[in-house]
Amino acid sequence: MEILRIPRIMQETSKRLIQQGKSIGFVPTMGALHNGHLSLLKRARDENAVVVASIFVNPLQFGANEDLNKYPRDLEGDIEKLKAEQTNILFLPDAKSLYPDTFQTYVSVSELSEKLCGAFRPGHFRGVTTVVNKLFNIVKPHRAYFGQKDYQQFVIIKKMVADLNMDIEVIACSTIRENDGVAMSSRNIYLSPDERKAAEIINKCLLFASQSLQSGESNLSAIKQRMSDMLKGEPLVSEVQYAGIYDPDSLDELKEIKRQNLLAIALKIGNTRLIDNMLVDIL
Repeated sequence: MEILRIPRIMQETSKRLIQQGKSIGFVPTMGALHNGHLSLLKRARDENAVVVASIFVNPLQFGANEDLNKYPRDLEGDIEKLKAEQTNILFLPDAKSLYPDTFQTYVSVSELSEKLCGAFRPGHFRGVTTVVNKLFNIVKPHRAYFGQKDYQQFVIIKKMVADLNMDIEVIACSTIRENDGVAMSSRNIYLSPDERKAAEIINKCLLFASQSLQSGESNLSAIKQRMSDMLKGEPLVSEVQYAGIYDPDSLDELKEIKRQNLLAIALKIGNTRLIDNMLVDIL
């Protein structure tokens, strides 16, 4: 596996690969890799000649009181995992190379970025779309892979790509879960054993709502209320930021069931913010 740190060299490498007729699959990450990330790499390897992963803990997407400095990092372990997945190139820039002192250009997807998580993390998605835009321009992928757990992020990036006429296929891959149903996340490491056990309520809540929809329940307000009650009934849940049923394209809260429905939850267990979601198709 080749490790490249300088954006210009990564860019030149990608140009050369494209000239050779090789397709590039790209998996952008912030490191602390788990099986969710590895599933993206497997999919990229199956569908492309060359797989590029990036590791960059992006300061632009962290708010003033968020966990940038303590965000989990394990570069040595990450490199071993990337090698085991036959990743061809690791792009490993530092903050100065992506955001020099003269940097002043930002990319924002306005409406979608203000909903759901955006209402609780102002500026977060502007940081995400700015860095992903830069990474796309540097790596020049044909396909880019994102986990469904960060569903809002996926929708926003897909919208950015469409609006800016970027010739990239943005692909969402299924959420990978632990045996107890908890979605894999780098932030799970913050949870104490008791908090980790309490996190099981998130998937249980999603499954309840999914089963309610599929059984023909049409009172979305009642389902939402039951979701809220379930989450707030867990003593270690310190805050429920949102829990409901949303349009998977617009991210607006639904008033009636559609063919496809997004169940989404964001909450805090102790001081750790967790998100999860589920897409439910009604046949």
